[in-house]
Parts: sequence; structure tokens; C-alpha cells
Amino acid sequence: MESDGGMVFAPPKDRRPDALGDLKVLPDELLCAIFESLSPSDVGRLACVSSGLYIFCNDEPLWMSICLRSAGGLLEYRGTWKATALCEYFGFLPGCIDPCRKPMCFDGFSSMFLYKRWYRCFTALDGFSMDIGKVERKTNLTLEEFCVEYDGKKPVLLTGLSQNWPAINKWTVEQLAEDYGDAAFRISQRSAKKIRMKFKDYASYMKAQHDEDPLYVFDDKFGEVAPGLLKDYSVPHLFQEDFFDVLEEDKRPPFRWLVVGPERSGASWHVDPALTSAWNTLLSGRKRWALYPPGRVPSGVTVHVNEEDGDVNIETPSSLQWWLEFYPLLAEHEKPLECTQLPGETIFVPSGWWHCVLNLENSVAVTQNFVNASNFEFVCLDMTPGYHHKGVSRAGSLAVHKDDFKSLEMIEPYSVEQLNLSDMSRKGKRLKLSEVGESPYACKSIEHVLNGRSNSSIHSVFQPFSYTIDYLSSFLDEDKGHYNSYWCASNCIGQREFREWLQRLWIEKPGLRDLVWKGACIALDADRWFQCLMGICSFHNLPLPSEDEKLPVGTGSNPVYLTANHVIKIYVEGGLEFSVNSLATELEFYSLLCRVQSPLKAHVPDVLASGFLFCENGAYRILPWDGRQFPEALENFVRQFGYSRLSHSEFGLWSKKQFEFRRAGINGLVNDGSEAIKLWPYIITKKCNGDMFANLRNVLTSDELLNLSSFLGEQVRNLHLIPLPSILNSCDTNSLEKISKVRLDKNCDLGNESAVPSASYHMEATEITDLGKEMQKVFVETMNRRKRAISDRLAKWGNPIPSKLVDKVIEYLPKDFARLFDAKIEHDGCDKFLTWIHMDIMDDNVYMERCSFNQCLRDSSQDANKGEHGVLNVPNAVSGLRRWQPSYILDFGDLSVGDPLLDLIPIYLDVFRGDSLLFEQFLKSYGLPLITCTVQPKSDTDVQVDLEKFKRISYRAMCYCILHEDNVLGVIFDMWKALRKCESWEEVEAAVWGCLNNYQPV
Repeated sequence: MESDGGMVFAPPKDRRPDALGDLKVLPDELLCAIFESLSPSDVGRLACVSSGLYIFCNDEPLWMSICLRSAGGLLEYRGTWKATALCEYFGFLPGCIDPCRKPMCFDGFSSMFLYKRWYRCFTALDGFSMDIGKVERKTNLTLEEFCVEYDGKKPVLLTGLSQNWPAINKWTVEQLAEDYGDAAFRISQRSAKKIRMKFKDYASYMKAQHDEDPLYVFDDKFGEVAPGLLKDYSVPHLFQEDFFDVLEEDKRPPFRWLVVGPERSGASWHVDPALTSAWNTLLSGRKRWALYPPGRVPSGVTVHVNEEDGDVNIETPSSLQWWLEFYPLLAEHEKPLECTQLPGETIFVPSGWWHCVLNLENSVAVTQNFVNASNFEFVCLDMTPGYHHKGVSRAGSLAVHKDDFKSLEMIEPYSVEQLNLSDMSRKGKRLKLSEVGESPYACKSIEHVLNGRSNSSIHSVFQPFSYTIDYLSSFLDEDKGHYNSYWCASNCIGQREFREWLQRLWIEKPGLRDLVWKGACIALDADRWFQCLMGICSFHNLPLPSEDEKLPVGTGSNPVYLTANHVIKIYVEGGLEFSVNSLATELEFYSLLCRVQSPLKAHVPDVLASGFLFCENGAYRILPWDGRQFPEALENFVRQFGYSRLSHSEFGLWSKKQFEFRRAGINGLVNDGSEAIKLWPYIITKKCNGDMFANLRNVLTSDELLNLSSFLGEQVRNLHLIPLPSILNSCDTNSLEKISKVRLDKNCDLGNESAVPSASYHMEATEITDLGKEMQKVFVETMNRRKRAISDRLAKWGNPIPSKLVDKVIEYLPKDFARLFDAKIEHDGCDKFLTWIHMDIMDDNVYMERCSFNQCLRDSSQDANKGEHGVLNVPNAVSGLRRWQPSYILDFGDLSVGDPLLDLIPIYLDVFRGDSLLFEQFLKSYGLPLITCTVQPKSDTDVQVDLEKFKRISYRAMCYCILHEDNVLGVIFDMWKALRKCESWEEVEAAVWGCLNNYQPV
């Protein structure tokens, strides 16, 4: 207590306990996190409760989080985030908000957490501009010098690479606002949503904002938004080599970004995706960089690795927060490599290096990631399924398990306690970092790491970590093959695109084949499958594969090879039991095609041979198999791996469905095939002439596309009309001929009962109805299980699926899937809920071949009379001449039984890419009825309401899309971008599948 002239001054009373009540026990960080989850209305009401809550609820970072969490469409900043929220959520006009109104002030309330946030919002960065030269600066560096001294080894600042770019004079914030003010660019911020702002609005935001972590333009699509920007710069000569350039731009991962940010903005600590390398050229402003070698996790950063799919998530403070709160506490030898980048300078960041960027003033830059010879194998390794190697590549020795140290030669070994590995076995792997001052790198400074030697060699000396491809590959899980494991959700490229990429490199860049082969062996187990291929070819006296045929082709989930006139597929997807059933089902289906003389047989490649390939005592052996009883010679071999069920099973469609039933966990756990049993089924089919539709899509005429639509409609109809195996098992020859005639003759009178064999056929219809109930049970239970996990699943997939629809998905889906599927139609005298379904008719499973000139004329002439199918005859004579015609449907390995509607989803979305005209043509040729609901309402009000939805075929199709194993919704919202603004699933359903409700079968 102090006195001044007789006046006594007492410190203000701490108002926190009374102002927060029971909430006073919670730390301020947790209170703010809770308040961020509230709606704007709730935050406004909460601010009226007490003075303490008023202070929390008027914090600008809180309102920023609320705005970004729910932002939709274009974002426009209104001077403060609270004002922005009032305008966006409550419809206030900007002029109605009094900018001069002063906030209420209260004494006696202090919060270090809020103070630090306020300080970060208003701090100046003049003190961060000092550059002590830890990153070398080079001018006129030759390509040879760059490759020898820096590429894949250490960062370097380069001058003179951009001196002739128009961007040097044009890429300032003011000039960009003038030239591209109405162009909307993507904003990088800690939000699940992809936020956009017009550049003129963003420029205004940069001047007005005082955010601790300001909005940052980080747009990989800037070339589409503002194509003129691509003409203002060129890739420097040192970075011209990029292996991703063999892919079309829509298939390659994001690789270039426009980067614009105000003072205090920046990129927090991260390793570039897929362990690619990067260059970044600054056009205006100044940037502060901090970098650590691979495996050296910065203080304040935590690496999370998911053990199921290898997904890596980085938990890190903002760039500004790290510089203010963590950097000053580092010992000198623990500090990162640092530099201040000036306008016109280009920094090179090698593969795997941690880096953090802080904008010291308004800055504009362009950056690109690339794959070249120095990092190609690392990129392949990072794509490989599994989790351990991903953690080691980013967190180094912190991610090495205790037992793994036994096999490492260490000059200065570290104790398990020092490496903080106590919880490394948890499901969600959290790779802990040591506290400030306790780094395992404390023995040597960063300068020592880079003093005349490569980063990898130094690490192998000073700690049990070496950033070399051989060392990192030693942590690959041998049991997680590329073809039968989860693909990491954070991978920058999909499985299909990745396989296509390797195949294109192999064909288009033959000079790189040694390198591509090494990458393929890491990511695809290419050496293993090639040995298997050689064994199969030798056993069946097939020509040995040429050099061009060394890599598997296609984008499917099993290794497939083209050798001479043959196609060899090795089944590995889903584990051994699933693979055996898949091959057996495919063989059973092909046998049925022959028995019922289906027209589809002419468009399915001939099966030439099939069998088992297995490795015993280090040697590969072959055993032919017809898909029926499991070979006795293999019974003892599989029992030792826990597959006793295989030795006494019959195989085929029903066995496959029963396996799926068990795998779903309904009747207990089953072997999932994760063991390293070296036994693989295989099939040899005749090679098709022509090319995949996926490669021809952009060269086909509209007439050829319509012809393809008719072809698919007819063949899918033929597929869905093929009788299921249980019918044929007890049919005599006469009945079989009648069944085939009724089912496959499109012009027959379906209502003519005399065409249906009465006694025998009705008996089989009863049989399949009983089996149908069992299979329907599997189907319903599978849907229910997927529904229970759907919200988390959609949230994980994230963009472009709107979060507001994710919140409504449970309400949209049926409460009881049994009710949805308690529906049937009578067609050909039996319950048609169940049919054969291909499940995977996509653009790479449809083959086309060139037409002869006479065939083109004959087909074009016939089209004029195809009124039944509705094929449009193009008047132009040249247009009517077809160069390509559909010939085959491939890959029946995913054959199943179920609702025929499931086959329409990949056809419409993948083959037709949402083209309604092509889909309409397909449906005209298909002509079979689709199931509609016939159930009667119950007393339950909710169920009665659902019945209106059940009657729509479009509703069932939408449910299938939502619950699909693959991210079908991502395809839908990416294909129809306008659907992201929909307020309900009903709107999405009507837009995508509404045409099915008007469908009339022939």
C-alpha cells in the first residue's frame, strides 16, 4: 500500500474469482478454446454475464477463430473480426457498426495468456532483421556446382535467378491489387475450410489488421485464377528437372504457390509434402527463415503419426509465437540455420528439411516444389504404406523404437529416457520432442553438421539417425505391401495417380530406369512381383517380359503385367483369404458366361490359366487351380499361418460374401491377411487390343462417347441378368436354356408367364430368396456399421465436403437400413434385389479399339436406326465415322452380389464425369428396373416420414455415395462445385441423382 499526500492507494481487487465463478479453476487457454467452439450469438450472450467473461468474449483472436471456422464463400474483412462477424452472421451493414464506440474497461483482471496474444498482435519485427550469415549466399551458381554442393544436402540463398522476370517490378501488393483486384485467391489459415478473398479486399485487410497470426495468401491454383501471373516468372535453370511433369496438370499434386502476407504472418514449422525439395523466390518485402536438418524436430513442435495409415500431423506454434517464445531460450548450439531473404533472392530447401518462415514486412513470393534425381527415392519412400518410416524421416531418433537401437552402430549412444520414448507404442503415435535445452543434437552445433560434409554422414556419426534412403528404408514394414495396405490420407497424390506416375516415368524417361526401378522397389515391391512374374511365365511357357514390361501396369489394387499377348494379374488385395475368394469368384463368373451363352462373354477377355504362386524354402513354385476345392498340396502350408478355413472350403461368390460377412465382425474376427505369408493366386487372360478409355477420353467425338454409353448400358444389363450360381446348381439343361432365353433376350415379353419355366424355376427363385435374405443381412449390417462412423469419416476427408452437410448427415441417412432395403421388385419371376455387380467399372477398366473403315461405315449406318437406344445420328458425314469403338470390360476381381444401383455410381461419376447426356443414353440401353420401396408405413412417426425418402431411387443412390468405402463425396463436390453451397443433402441428391426418379425401364 502506497501513500501520496495523505492519500492511500490500494491495488485493485482481483475480480477474476467473482467474475468467472466456477470457471475460475480452468486455465485461460482452455477457456478460450471452449469459447471458440460457441456460436456468435452464444459468445454475445456470454459477454453479458460478467466483467471477466466480457473481457474474454471481446478478444479479437476469439472472433477471428469464430469467423474462420464458419466462413463460406468469399471473405471480406470489416476492420475488426467482431465487426466482420456481426456483418456476416447478423446481417448488419458496415455503416451501422459504430467504429468509435469504446469497449468497456475493468481493473483488477489480469491474464498472461491474453496479454501474450495481445503482444503478438502489436509487436514490431525490426529486431528480427539481423542476418548472421548461417545460410550461404551464392551468385551465378552453375548446375553442376548446385548438384554437387547443395542439392539434397543443405540450403542455399541464390541471387540473380530472377533478375529478368517481369514479376520483379510487377509483384508488389499495390500493383497486384490494381491488376488482379477482383481475382479471388485462397487463404492459408488454421481452418479446415478453404477460404478465399478478392485480392483488393485482402490488400485492405493487410493495412487494417492486427492479428497474431495474420491471414496468408497461399494459393496453388493462382495460375487458374490469374493466368497472367504465370507469364511473369519462369522456373530457374537450377530447378528445371521435375519428374512430376510427365503427369497431366489435373493429376499431378499441387506444386506451385503464390505467397502473399503482411508483417507477422508466415509458415509455421513443417517438412514439405512427400519429402519434395523446394525453391522460393521473394519479389517484394523481407522474410526471416529458420531451418533444421531432417530428423531434427524443432523445440515446441510435436509430430503425430497414425499407425493405421501413416498419416503425419504436425502440432506447432505459429511462426511468430515460435520466434518470440521458443527461439530466445535456445542455447547457441541448438539454434537453427537462419537467414533474412531479400527481394530478388531465391532460397533452396532440400528434401526433408524442417523450415519456418516469418514475414518481416508485407511480402510477395512464388514457390515451387519438385522431384528430381536427388530426392526421387525419398518421395517414393514417403508414399509407401506404413507409419514407422514416416515418423523416422521427420523426427529422426525420437521416432526410433527402443528395440531398433540394438541393430545400430552408435559412437555416442543415447538412453531411452533421454530420447523420451516412453509412450511410443500408443495407437496414435506421438513422437515427443525434448524440452528446450535437452536436444539430442546438443553435442554438436548446426554449423558442425554442415561443415564440409553432407547432412546424412554427420547424423550417422553423432546420433543413431541417418537421413539416407537405405537407413530410412530399414524402417519399412515388410508386411505392409503397397498393393494391400491403407494409403495415407495426407499423401500429396493418390494411389492410382502414383502408379500411373511410375509407369509413365518408366516409358517416357528410359534414361532414368535404374532410378525409377529403385523407387518402384521401395514403394511397389516391384522386385518381388517381378520375380513372381518370371516364375509364372516360365511355368506356362510364356515369353519372358521385355524391359518395357518390367513394371506392373494399370492403377488397380493388384499387380498386373502385360507380356506379349497375355495379361497376368497377381491377387494381393485384402489378404490371402479375400484374394482366393476373388479369383474363385472371377473364375466362377467366367464359367457362368459360357454356360448361359451371355452376350457379355464377347466383351470379357478369355481366361487362359490360373493358379497359385507360393514361395517355399526361398524358391517360387506354381500350382494350377480351377477355383474350386483348395489344393491338398497347399493345406499344410496355409495352416501354419492360421488359414485353416481355406483347406476345407468351397470357393466362389457365396464364399466371398460369407468371408465379407465375417470380416465385418458380425460373426467374429477373421484373419485379415496381414501376415507375411508368401502365397498369391494369379490369373492369365488374353490381352486386349486397343487402349483404355482413360487414355482416349479427350480424343473421342461426341458420337463415339454416345456409342460407348450405349455399349456400357447393354453390357451392364447383360451382367445384371446373368443368373446367380445357386440357380444354376440344380437346373437341368432344358430349364437352363429357358432361363437364359428369358433373362438375356431383351425383346422378350417379360410379362409372358409361358416363357418362364414353371416348376424348376420357381424352386430356384425360392432358394435365391432365402440366400438373398442372408446376403441382405450382410449388406444392411455393413451399411449400419458405416453409418455409425460416418461423421468422423467425412470430417477426416474434409474439403471439398461442406462441414455444414457433415453436421446433417446422420439426420439424412435412414435410422434403420433394414427398412430401406426391405424392398423388392418381381422381374423374370424372382426377387431381383440381388444381382451380379462389377463394382469397379471405371475409365481404366473400359477398353476401346480402333475401327476398320468398313466397320466405321457399317456402325454409323446402323446408328440411324437405333431408335430403341436413342443414339443421336450426327448429320456431318465425317463426324459419323468412328475411329474408336468400345470392345471390352476388364477387371472382374471385385465382383460381388447386391443392388445393381451400385454399378451405376462409378459409371456416372468416373466414366461419364457427371455428363447427364451420356448417363441418359446409358439408362436407355440398360433398360432394367431399379428397386423401389414397397414397404408399408408403421406406427412410428419417424419411420413414416422416412418412407417418402425411401420411394426415391435418388435417395438410395445418395446413401450409397455417402457410405461408400472410397471418397465418392469428394468427387461429387469437386465435380459440381456449386453443390458446396447446398444447405441440405436433399439438394445434393436432387442435383446429382434426380434423373433416376424419372427413369422408366424398357
